[in-house]
Amino acid sequence: MSEKYVIVTGGAHNIGAAISKRMKEDGFSPLVLDIKEPEESGLGDFFKIDLTDLNATRDLLSEIVNKYDVTRVVNNVGLVKPAPVEEARIEDFELLMNLNVRTALLTTQATLPAMKRAGFGRIVCNASRVVLGKELRTNYSASKGAIQSMVRTWALELAQHGVTVNCVAPGPIATTAFWENNPPNSERAKKIIDSVPVKRMGEPSEVANAASFFLDERSGFVTGQTIFVCGGITVGLSN
Repeated sequence: MSEKYVIVTGGAHNIGAAISKRMKEDGFSPLVLDIKEPEESGLGDFFKIDLTDLNATRDLLSEIVNKYDVTRVVNNVGLVKPAPVEEARIEDFELLMNLNVRTALLTTQATLPAMKRAGFGRIVCNASRVVLGKELRTNYSASKGAIQSMVRTWALELAQHGVTVNCVAPGPIATTAFWENNPPNSERAKKIIDSVPVKRMGEPSEVANAASFFLDERSGFVTGQTIFVCGGITVGLSN
């Protein structure tokens, strides 16, 4: 049986590493694209790449799709750069739109020919609960809102080719990125955890579980959707 390849951008750390690990458990061969080396071995074939570099990203994707028939993609890579609207920097806006959004577009475009040839494809994009609104996230919200909108458009365009496109949207997940923005034992962190109905942080593996569902061959009747992996926090946002 031929190998089933899946590209995971930002797949060497945090949620991305959990997704790469789950992909291996599911029988896929992950192709991990990240700027930093993985901290643990066995996540898959690793490609060191600065995904903010347009030409380098194009070249690497071309190299990958010429070598592998990739029919699954997880557009996971992303940065946050929190700031109140008055302090939101245009430089950060451009950085997040390039990394969080442009990378997803480039990766999707590069892999679509193989998906169309196969009459099958699975594309999963990592959005965020911020698409429903969150303070200090002007630039991040812009990028994740763009991702969600693109997913809905792609779902409509690609359905006839057997390609599904969906979003996972994590709430508060225990990653190094979360703790950098919300130091442990800080009032901000405590407030966030207290606001989660299940009264705990989510784990990266729980986001990977949702991605696994969308990537499964048996999920072909689900497309254009967003699943919030948030411990129920999005149910009562007004509270």
